[in-house]
Amino acid sequence: MEKLLVHGGSRLQGTVTISGSKNSALPIIAATLLTGERCVIRRVPDLSDTNYMVRILATLGADVEMASGNVITSAGKISHQAPYDLVRKMRASVCVLGPLVGRLKQAVVSLPGGCVIGDRPIDLHLRGLEALGAEVEVKGGDVSVFARDGLRGAEINMRGKHGSTVLGTGNVMMAAVLAKGQTVIEGAALEPEVTDLADFLNAMGAKIEGAGTRTIVIEGVDELGGAEHVVIPDRIEAGTFLVAGALIGDDVILENVCSAHMTGLIDFLQQSGHLVKELAGDRLQISSASDLRGNDLVTGPYPEFPTDMQAQVCALCATTPGISVVTETIFPQRFMHVPELNRMGANIRMEDSTAIIKGVERLSAAPVMASDLRASAALVVAGLGAEGTTEVNRLYHIDRGYEDIDDKLQGIGARVERVRQ
Repeated sequence: MEKLLVHGGSRLQGTVTISGSKNSALPIIAATLLTGERCVIRRVPDLSDTNYMVRILATLGADVEMASGNVITSAGKISHQAPYDLVRKMRASVCVLGPLVGRLKQAVVSLPGGCVIGDRPIDLHLRGLEALGAEVEVKGGDVSVFARDGLRGAEINMRGKHGSTVLGTGNVMMAAVLAKGQTVIEGAALEPEVTDLADFLNAMGAKIEGAGTRTIVIEGVDELGGAEHVVIPDRIEAGTFLVAGALIGDDVILENVCSAHMTGLIDFLQQSGHLVKELAGDRLQISSASDLRGNDLVTGPYPEFPTDMQAQVCALCATTPGISVVTETIFPQRFMHVPELNRMGANIRMEDSTAIIKGVERLSAAPVMASDLRASAALVVAGLGAEGTTEVNRLYHIDRGYEDIDDKLQGIGARVERVRQ
């Protein structure tokens, strides 16, 4: 097992290139199962999660290669059953359900694993597949989905208790592209990752309109062909580096970003007094500022403030003068980073799903434990501004979603080192 030693106090300066979006790449790689023809996906981040997805495709029988940011697949003859030993490691592996049912009319997938940040059920995925005519059975830790007579178009509402589901919208969309007739998805997720998936499916020959809106209309086709696609930039990785630059940066520049995907975070940073500037060529510049003030935020579905940036902003607010109030509406239990930040000297009090943060002058280094992907990023960010050397344990969490995180931080002046325990 590895840990990251974060030596605090160094000012960050320079340019960092943002990788392709993990949350786009995973369902797009899964979507290549919809055709037996060759597909090429470019700008795929080299992460444990993307590597698991590649291994799942290979186990299903696809010829798949991942190298230099490209994933090349040919899924000529594939199985309908995804194995437990791989699926259990990653929640997003459930997105193979839609392609397998759409193409093979059946799928058996183990219930997925992933971060422990609260209840993230797949009931909306299954409800959508049932609306398309599939039979669903959950038994013995497996989800079995059968569509013996094929899938047929339907009107489906994908809204749940905490809003729309991104993976669920994608799963149903992937199944519906080969269904008979027209499918209308109401309450669809608005996230740019859904639009990115739709763009790839349309390049394969699908007929999808309305991605990026609440209503997606899909006209089923008989078959799909191969395609090439470039994955969009990772807005959460970009946001994490923006927060690091806001905390302890002197003109940190982010390359390969889409600022239109990050308006909620950028607005919050600017309202808090941080200096964020858009530059030509898909770049953003961030610098820490002295005239800062506490701020309030509430997480919500895109384009509101993303839940995947909540932990990192808690770390930033920990040393922001005044009172900041952070309310989580998507995953109300997603505050396991708070006790670790308090171990470093933060003053954070919880009231149900709201963190009340009184800014302190500076955090102090301490051994801390990462509980999930974004919490681990928050602890690294906190360590950058802390006094002393912070030990971030369970580093495998951060490797799920951040490509070459230590190298990228070192490239802009951070003093971090990965060591074996």
